[in-house]
Amino acid sequence: MWLLFFSFFSVSAPSVWSVVLLFGAGGGFYFTSAAFADYSTVMSAPRRVDTVLIIANLDKDGAAVLLDEMRAYFGGRGMKVSVVSFSGKPQPPQTDFHDLAISLGGDGTALYCARLLAEKNIPILPVNLGNFGFITEISKEEWKDAFEKYEAGKLRVGRRVLLQIRVLRGGEEVFAVRALNDMLVSSGSISKLLRLSAFVSGYPIVRYRADGVIVSTPTGSTAYSAAAGGPMLHPEMEAMQLVPVCPFSLSYRPLVIPASEEVAIQVDGGQRTDVMLTSDGQDVFPLRENDMVHASVAGTRIGIIQSDRRSFYTVLKEKLGWSGGPNA
Repeated sequence: MWLLFFSFFSVSAPSVWSVVLLFGAGGGFYFTSAAFADYSTVMSAPRRVDTVLIIANLDKDGAAVLLDEMRAYFGGRGMKVSVVSFSGKPQPPQTDFHDLAISLGGDGTALYCARLLAEKNIPILPVNLGNFGFITEISKEEWKDAFEKYEAGKLRVGRRVLLQIRVLRGGEEVFAVRALNDMLVSSGSISKLLRLSAFVSGYPIVRYRADGVIVSTPTGSTAYSAAAGGPMLHPEMEAMQLVPVCPFSLSYRPLVIPASEEVAIQVDGGQRTDVMLTSDGQDVFPLRENDMVHASVAGTRIGIIQSDRRSFYTVLKEKLGWSGGPNA
């Protein structure tokens, strides 16, 4: 059974949509309310771009050639171009403010770019060098057209929430990171259950026996969270998800949580394996028994420039092979 109720209200531009979702599938029900901004109202104003930052994953086929093409194009228009390129695992560089950032790679490169620029309020044009990702909607053949439409004010910038993740050990913060997709508390070895306690805004809600627990943003709801059975959320919703990974009991269900709440995961005592925290599948931090991992929606938002050739729903349909016909 599926039931959706939408309520809308307007404030000054951009307008805000308030969404309440109640849906059930496979015997499980989820309830959430969330708000996301409609930035289509700012599409008419041209944007001035004087400085461009290109973040390029040179492990991707064609990245070096496209990087040279971009340098020549922006340089020929008198724009200042800065480049951060890498092969393998990137190291965080020092970056100044730029009018625009271009992520050249795949979804992983876009995630790295988002964390790098989280505090700088720089919009990101994500260019995909492989199959279309859920974040990187713009192909390598479309990048110039997409940039010129953005510059002319014809493409919207979607605002997406980030997770602010902190690890407390004995009451002291020992690690902090931000994530656009998700965080995962998991075992360091195969086939070992973890004992984890989950809290929402200080209230204890469940003690898991599972392979791990995911806390996801709406952007990350189409990634590991979806593979673990979590619902898919529109990437501009303001919410989080709490999703157990291969739980010992079928009664453990994913939970959608408003952005105003805080999620905490405690590493309980008596573990029979190492425990680790992974953010966006890239940053790893080893955990100890009694550590508390806190996740909340960060105060800043990341701006992702959207293609006008395909929407989130188009990508979702193509990725999941939804035909809608009798053989679906």
